[in-house]
Amino acid sequence: MENHISKNSSMWNPWHGCHKLSEGCRHCYVYRGDSQRGRDSSIITKTGKFDFPIQRKRNNTYKIPPGNLVYTCFTSDFLIEEADEWREEAWQMMRKRQDLHFLFITKRIDRLKECLPSDWGEGYENVTICCTMENQDRVDYRLPIYKAAPIKHKIIICEPLLTEIDFRGELGPWVEQIVVGGESGKEARICNYEWVLDIRRQSVENKINFWFKQTGYRLLKEGHEYFIARRFQHSQARKAGINYTKD
Repeated sequence: MENHISKNSSMWNPWHGCHKLSEGCRHCYVYRGDSQRGRDSSIITKTGKFDFPIQRKRNNTYKIPPGNLVYTCFTSDFLIEEADEWREEAWQMMRKRQDLHFLFITKRIDRLKECLPSDWGEGYENVTICCTMENQDRVDYRLPIYKAAPIKHKIIICEPLLTEIDFRGELGPWVEQIVVGGESGKEARICNYEWVLDIRRQSVENKINFWFKQTGYRLLKEGHEYFIARRFQHSQARKAGINYTKD
């Protein structure tokens, strides 16, 4: 994601709500935020911002200006079943706004084929689809599906990182970046820094961009467990100085 970040970005949540699917979902930040507002996160609803990419200002220019990176569906999963009836229209908006780059993260990569538009081909050039693989179990299941999927831009998300991960020699030029991060929130599970470094090693060996995005609340490093406040989790990850950009 870091290699896609431009100075200008927008957030587009066409629908809200999700169902917990795997271990990475256990302490979901959307559920945590919704619970504080008395909202049921398991109810999937279309939002008032559904058509945000094509909304215009009074002067008839788009509300999302050309060139923006659009973080898409960050309070749900773009491939969730309940959104099947809305997704085709969302794809149409992405196709219409070729001057934007859309990025979404999914844990449902196994649903991709049945969710794609008829003109998808090998993928839209202006769409990045990221796949979450939070532990070895999910790597073993999702990685083969993701690798074979017709997507122009692919990023692996190991966040929250819950176990040591071995990509079993399946990495290569088909992956643009690997993002790693620990789990936030007071109920967070431990992220072992050795796991982070090993994923970095695999990234570097395969010349794949690597981004240590955040430490998480509980970081185990050199036998000591650190409890890191939310506001410092990103900056402490940057201070580690282990991000890698291929030549």
